Amino acid sequence: MSQKQIKEALGLIFQGIGMLQAEFSHRRFTIDGRLIGDIGEIIAAAEFDIELDDVSRAVHDGKTRGGRGVQIKATFQDHLTFKTTPDLYLGFKLFRDGTHEVIFNGPGQIIFDRYAGRVGIGEKLLRFPNTVLKKLSVDVPSDLRVPKRTAAAS
Repeated sequence: MSQKQIKEALGLIFQGIGMLQAEFSHRRFTIDGRLIGDIGEIIAAAEFDIELDDVSRAVHDGKTRGGRGVQIKATFQDHLTFKTTPDLYLGFKLFRDGTHEVIFNGPGQIIFDRYAGRVGIGEKLLRFPNTVLKKLSVDVPSDLRVPKRTAAAS
């Protein structure tokens, strides 16, 4: 890739970041670490009944209308990260075409319990396979999930 192509590609990335910042001014969309997380958070807020916190926090990124804390994670990879045990955990896999898939939606305790024997669980940021998290999410009752946003709540 030539320097000109790199410059053009970065220009498009930053143009996209500028568009996101104009619409969601309370998110920074920094390219050096938070970009994917911030994108996951706005997807979650658009589709689910979540009010995002104005600033990022260690355990929860926002709350449901019912007051339950929600940790939101997003990735382009085949794993999601988990450190502390949030009330609710909402994890997405993002795709280059702009689509996404919900990998896990439910109590963080379910993930903690599944990996309770893993060294560092609850202390260090760990990665868990999307395939396992998706299987764990299947049996979560709807009343224990982050609710979808309704047309009236939008």
